[in-house]
Amino acid sequence: MEIILGVISILLIIILVKLFAINKDNSTAQLLDLKNEIAEMKSRQLESQNQSLIEQHRLFQGAQKLMSDQLTSLYKLVNDGLNKSQNTINNQLNHTSNVIGEVRQKLGSLEQATKQIQDIGKDISSLQDILKAPKLRGNLGEYLLEELLKQIFPQKNYEIKYSFRNGTQVDAVIKLGEGIVPVDSKFPLESFQRLFSAENELDIKKYKREFIYSVKTRIDEIANKYINPDENTFDFALMYIPAENVFYETVITDSLTEKEYEIFNYAVSRHVIPVSPNSFYAYLMAIVYGLKGFQIEKQAKKMVGELISVQNSFGNFYKDFTLIGKHLENASNKYRDSQKKVDKLNDRMQNITGVETELIEDVQEPA
Repeated sequence: MEIILGVISILLIIILVKLFAINKDNSTAQLLDLKNEIAEMKSRQLESQNQSLIEQHRLFQGAQKLMSDQLTSLYKLVNDGLNKSQNTINNQLNHTSNVIGEVRQKLGSLEQATKQIQDIGKDISSLQDILKAPKLRGNLGEYLLEELLKQIFPQKNYEIKYSFRNGTQVDAVIKLGEGIVPVDSKFPLESFQRLFSAENELDIKKYKREFIYSVKTRIDEIANKYINPDENTFDFALMYIPAENVFYETVITDSLTEKEYEIFNYAVSRHVIPVSPNSFYAYLMAIVYGLKGFQIEKQAKKMVGELISVQNSFGNFYKDFTLIGKHLENASNKYRDSQKKVDKLNDRMQNITGVETELIEDVQEPA
């Protein structure tokens, strides 16, 4: 557009100059030439304009194509970005949905676990109420004792609810060789609960003495009723305490008092050994090894008896063998004597007849 305006401006200047020259010379010929020149310039100008328009149209098409290509690339880039973003968003949504599902599932499990804990709490509370009855508490201790014995010993090596000849009944006995080990389940829960619930030092000391007295009473009961060599019992018994916390208070915490291990020392002096579910296993394993020792000793005695029997049989065999040897030796001597007599008789017969007797060669004796 600027080029066209420039050309038009030049043409106007030339026309003005020519007109000025025409007016000055008043020449018709020059006016005609000017007209021709103007027509020629007009033609060239039109041609130039056409070329310019063609070039501008070509440039416009090129620019339009370039812009179209750029828009296409931009659209593709934006579309790819949107698709990628959409996929990312979808993946995030799926992951979020899965996480929410897992959270809901875990919340459901947590809710169920919470309900179970609440139920267990109710059951524990109910169990505590049930265990307040000494009879039921004793039955629970006996049941736990029986289950523990079942896991370690064969049926022939223990007995539940064993009755002595005097009519006394103990919770269980362990059969060890020719003797038995009494086991009784004691559960001093009331005195322990009072001690455990004490809140001040004075009450703790008071209930501690009550607890010690309660445990000692049960130790005396076991020692007096169940340790009886006349009933083939060993000189000791086991007091099974089925609650670890009560056992801990009985044996471990007792060491912190003024009289260290008062309960344990008293129990040992009465030949009663307090055991808990955990320590009872160690004592039972020691008894198992003792039982194996008895079995080995019994088997060894049996083997010695068999060896003595074999030795006696061998003695009898040796006597017979010696006697047979003597008989064989006597027979051999008789044979040699007979052989000599036969040889002499043969010599005499040869001397009389003068004919040599054909005899079978001597059979060699076995080595």
